[in-house]
Amino acid sequence: MKVGVVMGSISDKEVVDKSVKMLEKFGVEAEVRVISAHRTPFQAAEYAKTAEERGIEVIIAAAGKAAHLAGVIAGITPLPVIGLPIKSSTMDGLDSLLSIVQMPKGVPVATVAINGAENAGLLAVQILSVKYPELREKFKEYKLEMEKEVEEMDSKVRE
Repeated sequence: MKVGVVMGSISDKEVVDKSVKMLEKFGVEAEVRVISAHRTPFQAAEYAKTAEERGIEVIIAAAGKAAHLAGVIAGITPLPVIGLPIKSSTMDGLDSLLSIVQMPKGVPVATVAINGAENAGLLAVQILSVKYPELREKFKEYKLEMEKEVEEMDSKVRE
């Protein structure tokens, strides 16, 4: 089980690390790279072309501003791509979100919330769980943990 995690700039790393930590929590390997759709387009294309043969099964692509990385990769690879819009200084990440979510017909990119790195990792786990039943069981356990946390908060509020 391996997920490719790419970011458009090293400045995105603090957010992206949350996806990687979530993948690690589930025992999923992450291949992490910095690749720009605009500044290193040939590297982006090569990454997308060779991801499957390197054992990658899902790709998380994080980018801010003109966030075309996820779309460029999705246009080349047959693998599922999850777009992670990064909050930018210009439009608080709305520009990133729209750049990722507005894909043309035939180039799907699943998109999470602005800076929604944890959900990007969780969505990758859910996609992988179709093939790996042990991940499905771990995900069910994760959901139960979340439920218990909320119940504990609720009981504290009621006291």
